[in-house]
Amino acid sequence: MTMNEQYTVFLIGGGTGGKEQAVFMLHDVGTRCRLTCSYRNKVIEAEEDDYFEALCQIRKQLEVEGILPFCYGASCNVFPEGTVTDMSRGLVVCKVKAGERPKESELVNIF
Repeated sequence: MTMNEQYTVFLIGGGTGGKEQAVFMLHDVGTRCRLTCSYRNKVIEAEEDDYFEALCQIRKQLEVEGILPFCYGASCNVFPEGTVTDMSRGLVVCKVKAGERPKESELVNIF
């Protein structure tokens, strides 16, 4: 599978006013997943084993500016779930509720 997708995501905080957006580009690099985030005439890149982990690395850099992407991958109640994460290369995660086991109906795209 060769990944070459793009997602546009709103940004929260950092004086965005809720109207600013970032563009995330996904690229497979062999067995690795490269994610590029373009925003405010800047570019952040991360390369990890899956796209969820790459997004986590980019989030850390955005947080320095007080910015958070408005997507499931930046939510505190999502969790990469073994087989699902492996099969989707980290693009699909599970929304979790305290005290409950994850359900298939709670699978969401990180963007």
